[in-house]
Parts: sequence; C-alpha cells; structure tokens
Amino acid sequence: MAITAQDVNKLRQMTGAGMMDCKRALTEAEGDFNKSVELLRKKGQKVSASRADRETSEGVVFAKNNDANSEGVLIAFTCETDFVARNEEFVSLGNQLVELVFTKKPESIEALYGMSLGDLTVKEKIVEMTGKIGEKLEVKEIQTLSGDAVVSYIHSNAKLGVLVALKNTNGLNVEKAGKDVAMQIAAMNPIAVDEDSVDPAVVEKEIEIGEEQARQEGKPKNIIEKIAKGKLNKFYKENTLLSQAFVKDNSQTVAQYLGAVSKGMTVSEFKRISIG
Repeated sequence: MAITAQDVNKLRQMTGAGMMDCKRALTEAEGDFNKSVELLRKKGQKVSASRADRETSEGVVFAKNNDANSEGVLIAFTCETDFVARNEEFVSLGNQLVELVFTKKPESIEALYGMSLGDLTVKEKIVEMTGKIGEKLEVKEIQTLSGDAVVSYIHSNAKLGVLVALKNTNGLNVEKAGKDVAMQIAAMNPIAVDEDSVDPAVVEKEIEIGEEQARQEGKPKNIIEKIAKGKLNKFYKENTLLSQAFVKDNSQTVAQYLGAVSKGMTVSEFKRISIG
C-alpha cells in the first residue's frame, strides 16, 4: 500500500523517531501503526546492542527531596554527547526516572530497569529512546540519603550533584548551611565525613606511605612512626569534610562553621555523584 506523508508524520508524532525510519517501518508493516511502533522499538534494541561498548561520559545528574527534606535521591542519567544531554526528551526521561527512584526506592539500577514506566519497563523505555536518539543511554549511578535535614545541590553544569544530611539542627531552617556544605563537597570531594569514618585500608596505606617517605628522607628510625602519624593527621585535615578548611572562609573548618550556625550541628553522611 502507498505510505503517505501524513502517515509518516503521524508515526513520527507518536514515536519521535526520524522521518525516514518511520517511512521504512510503515512500509515494512504495510501501514500497520502498531506493528510499525514495534519495528521501531526493535530498531532501538539493535541500536542499543550495537553501542553497548560505548562510553557514556556526558549526561545529567537529577535530584529530588521529599517535602520534609528528610530524604533525598540522586541519579546520574548518562549519554555519549553533550548535545544529547541537552535534548528535551532526554531531560524529560531523566526527570521521570528520578521521580520513580524517589517513589519506589529500587535497591539497584537493575531493579530500577525492571520497573514499569507507563506501558514499558524502564529498560525498554531507555532502549526505545536509544533508537530515536542513536546514542547509548544508561542510568550510571543511584544514591539515596535520609537524615534530620537532607539538602541537595546540583552544580551549574548539571554533571555533579550532592546530598548532605545534617543532624542536631535544633529545628532550624538549615537549607543555606546545607547548601554551603554541599558546595564544599562538590568542590573539595572529601573521602569521608571525619577521620573515624575513613576506610581502615586507606588509613593503613597512608601510614605506610608516610613511613616510607620518612625513611627516604633519612629520618631516624625512632621518629618514623611519629612522622607518619603527623602526615596522616594532615591527610585527615585535607580529605575529611568536617576537618577541611571551609571554602567560603578559610579561617574556620567546616565543623566550626556548622557549630556557629547551630550549636552541635554536624554532618551525619553525604553522597556525591559526578559525570565525566
């Protein structure tokens, strides 16, 4: 049967696929729109499979908090190029995904992929969009956080996001302080909240490095351990959040800044996602 321009445009409006892809699908399906949609989805699956080894180093980080600001989620939805990261459909799907993660709380990306999003699963929806856009798309990371007060921050390029949980807030509105600390985390990328929460393997490695440096410098054996501990304390100061110099005022640490906002207030946990 003859495929008209109106038919092609109708299928294009239904699916968002390219004009020639729609024409080929309608021709193959002999004008059957449902079969055409299925064919386009299959094309998407082929595109997705053929790009499985591609790197997705671009994308957008999305965040969502509950109304009480006691829970928050971050997701990294990634693609191959910055051009696609700015695509309205890509951003729209990312917003749907962060809403789904917030509502359903999947335990893993695989669990998220198996959840329903309209008439399709999340995996099928991503494959379908891959067919339209022609790039590999994937949810690269999910992070969730809860606490007395959870503040989210998305950096201006939307490729970096932070969640920070504050405790001992004494019922105050601590959004500004939370934003300040989240920006600190974004900029300085601390490895832990404080020295007590640093991975013991990291501590052991830093002591080992400090001791070796002292030996290389020819320091006496009886003070090598002391020197290594001094280097470890410097490592804590530079790499743990509460001990870091506050970026907005280097005269105080992050811990001191928070204590000045509200006595006893501190950070219980944080999450950071970066794309690229």
